[in-house]
This record gives sequence, structure tokens and C-alpha cells, in this order.
Amino acid sequence: MPRTVVSTASTAWNGDLISGSGSTTLETSQLGTMDLSWKARSEDAEQGTTSPEELIGAAHSACYSMQFSNTLAENDTPPTSMKTSAKVSFNAGEGGITGIALTVTAQVPGIEDADFQRLAEEAKQTCPVSKALAGVEITLEASLG
Repeated sequence: MPRTVVSTASTAWNGDLISGSGSTTLETSQLGTMDLSWKARSEDAEQGTTSPEELIGAAHSACYSMQFSNTLAENDTPPTSMKTSAKVSFNAGEGGITGIALTVTAQVPGIEDADFQRLAEEAKQTCPVSKALAGVEITLEASLG
């Protein structure tokens, strides 16, 4: 029987958008607190400061990896390893996320590339985070490594 699991994060912000700053905390896992700033979001990332887009990228790459590994296992071709990145593009002038580029490389014994590509796309379509971000163009580049 399905059950709902709730994960919680929070953010504290001080000041206005441009000169203000804040921090976001992973409350459920208690893994840490990360600093935030507009500069990290609108310019090159500051060392030690994150942005909502980087956090979305982390969530998307993690979710996609889990979904794709399950999709491959259901095909009787489980991966031995996988690395996924998600590049989230943000238009600072208009305030919108304009796209997400997923890139995955996996070692999957006994699979043909055509099947690998089909299953990679299927995982993109069924990944819960991909579904949540359906209003944004998501591209996928998948390769066997």
C-alpha cells in the first residue's frame, strides 16, 4: 500500500533580493545548512554559496539516477554504475528556469545501445522530479560507459 513520505527543508533570508543573503537547511536528513545569495543565482557561482537551481539540479540528478537504475533492473539489465548530472539554466533577467540538461553515463552489462536509449528516455518521462518540472524543457544525453 502506498504511503506518503514528507521531506522538509527551510530557508531563512535577510535583506532584499540583490544585497540580501540567506541559508537553506535540509531538515529531514539533517545533513546541513547551505548559504544562498542572488549573486550565486545570477552570476558565476560563489564558492560555498548555492542557488535554488543548483538544488533543483541535485534533486533531479538523484531522482533520475534512481528511476533509471530501477528501469534498467526491471529490464533484467541492472547497471553496475551510473553518473548523472543536471545542468539547470536560469535567465536572471526574466527570472525563469529555461531548461534542464540531463547527462547520464552508465555501465550496463548485456544491453544494446538502442534499448539503453529507450530505457533512458522512459526513465526521464517517469522520474517524479521530471514530472514535477514538466513546465521546463528537459533534454537527455545518455551514453554507455
